[in-house]
Amino acid sequence: MTVGMKGDKMRFGNLFKSLIILALLTYIVSPQLYAQKPYRVGTTAANFLEIGVGSDGNAMGEAYVSMVGKLSSIYWNPAGLAFMRQNEALFMYQPWIVDINSSSAAFAYLLPSVGTLAFGFNHVGYGDMEVTTLESQDGTGEFFNANDYNFTVTYSRKLAQWFAFGASAKYISSQIWHTNASAMAIDIGVIVNSGFFSVTGKKNDGMRIGMSISNYGTKMQYNGMDLLFPIDILPDEAGNYSAVKGQFKPQEWELPLIFRIGVSVQPIVFRNQRLTLAVDALHPNNNAESVNVGAEYEMTIPGTGSFSLRAGYKSLFMEETEFGMTFGGGLLLRFMNNLGLKVDYAFKPVGILGNTHSYTLGLIF
Repeated sequence: MTVGMKGDKMRFGNLFKSLIILALLTYIVSPQLYAQKPYRVGTTAANFLEIGVGSDGNAMGEAYVSMVGKLSSIYWNPAGLAFMRQNEALFMYQPWIVDINSSSAAFAYLLPSVGTLAFGFNHVGYGDMEVTTLESQDGTGEFFNANDYNFTVTYSRKLAQWFAFGASAKYISSQIWHTNASAMAIDIGVIVNSGFFSVTGKKNDGMRIGMSISNYGTKMQYNGMDLLFPIDILPDEAGNYSAVKGQFKPQEWELPLIFRIGVSVQPIVFRNQRLTLAVDALHPNNNAESVNVGAEYEMTIPGTGSFSLRAGYKSLFMEETEFGMTFGGGLLLRFMNNLGLKVDYAFKPVGILGNTHSYTLGLIF
């Protein structure tokens, strides 16, 4: 009886200390972030790269840079892949706002004594839109579409039991009717297992620190036949200049560069239960700084698998934002021969633009 009461007190004490740590971190960054107004909005291309991949990270308010062992880390922080224990494939479908559809697929293969090699693919489709002109403002009867693509190759490795790094090379392509643009970029990230505030004494159960830089790469410039127009360079003179072939040359645009740094702690690690609290600070090149916070409660069911409940808040301290609370959950079923099936869901409101849902299916082998 006495031992049980002491254990409960210790767990409560660890939870209290973890909450204090997260509160202090939020307090430290809040003077610089509070009431930050967005700036440089609309000054980058390929903004689909800012849409989170994986229902687990989306459900935790995108506070995921220090989370490890999940294939969705290929988006948040490539270093997190170094902590995976099995090969995994992931498929996500995410109906986005105004009938935009986003889908992703990823695959990770563990190479013993070498690291983790992963491949990812993202697609965002904007649907069919009617062609309009000055003469036919109600539509010409013709339709066009737009699509964005991202191909990723990632390598991640533990250099020590407490330190891991990861890097991704990305090819990004954007297409609007007969016009397209492309760019190359890299993501880099690190994870540090500090071992602080571990309730079990194991370093892996202590405070984790994560950092990543996403989408550092070349600029995008659109080109294609839709930018070709006959130009009369001397409209007031008759001659041979009435149908000179001309082409508009659009400006080059940067990619949405994002710097993330965050920590996560596990105040409850008890038998088959685990509670993780996370906070991330973000510095993008096309918006104001902000903070994301999230929590994940995981319960392991012996011989069956586990289930998780997640919640978070996206874009704290940003004055003009449509984001807010996020929710979700997941289920992992274990089968024979180390096979597993994962199903995850996330609900993320986007203010006046409506609600978004993401559905993820994972295969572990």
